[in-house]
Parts: sequence; C-alpha cells; structure tokens
Amino acid sequence: MVNRKDPDIIATSCGGVVIFKGKILLLYKNYRNRYDGWVLPKGTVEAGEDHMQTALREVKEETGVSARIVRYIDHSQYYFTSRGRTVRKQVFWYLMTAQDFFSRPQQEEYFTDSGYYKYHEAYHLMKYTNERRILVKACQLYQEMMQDGSWK
Repeated sequence: MVNRKDPDIIATSCGGVVIFKGKILLLYKNYRNRYDGWVLPKGTVEAGEDHMQTALREVKEETGVSARIVRYIDHSQYYFTSRGRTVRKQVFWYLMTAQDFFSRPQQEEYFTDSGYYKYHEAYHLMKYTNERRILVKACQLYQEMMQDGSWK
C-alpha cells in the first residue's frame, strides 16, 4: 500500500488539455504491447522552466502540436511506488488551443496514436480518473469562454 502521508519523492509535471474546434487531443500509450490507455499530454518540469513552459514543451514533444495556453485549469495529484519508494506526483494542467487538427504521437515515449475527439468520446476513452476530472473542468471552462466570447 502506498504511504500517502510521507512520500519519499515529490515529482512535478505539467500538461495540457488541447481543444480545437470543440475536440480534445488525446494520446494512446502502448508500452511493450500492453494496453496503457488514452491520456492527456504531460511531462516533467526541467531545470529553469516554469509550469507553463513545461506544459507547452511537453504538448509539443508528445503530440507535435504547437499549442497556445488559454488559461490554468487546476492541478491533480496521485501516488505510486517506484523501486520501493513512494512518489507523490503533482500535475499542473492548462487549457490550450491549437491551429489545426494535426498531431503526431512521440514514438520514443511509446505513444502509438493521437487524435482529437468529441468530449463524450474522450471522456470514455481516458484511462485515469484524475485526468477525466481535469477534462471535465477544462470543458466547462471552454464552454463558458465560448458563451462569453472570450475563446479565441
């Protein structure tokens, strides 16, 4: 069982919910021919980067998409064990937009597919509950911004 009170390691990542023309960008990860599932692009903060820079870089590296940050969404947190040590992972999420539907999965990170999906498709495809929660918040923000005319 993972000890949630005293993690050995605290790791920080940042990622994006990229929405273009109402559709959400997802990646399919397949490591060693086992199902890993559909996920949002995210990755680890590198030295000298702020959270927004990390989120944009990771989206670009993992999907080939040159996104633009629209707004901060929220953060998620989860625990896992790695080599017998407890890791608390914090992920800071940003709502983003793109210029077109182009995407190219990063093969080096075991992403084998990517694409834009309607909300209900993306929600049911996604593997992780914490990412689904972020998707819901992102789509609520997107809808609000579409209604008030601030989505560009």
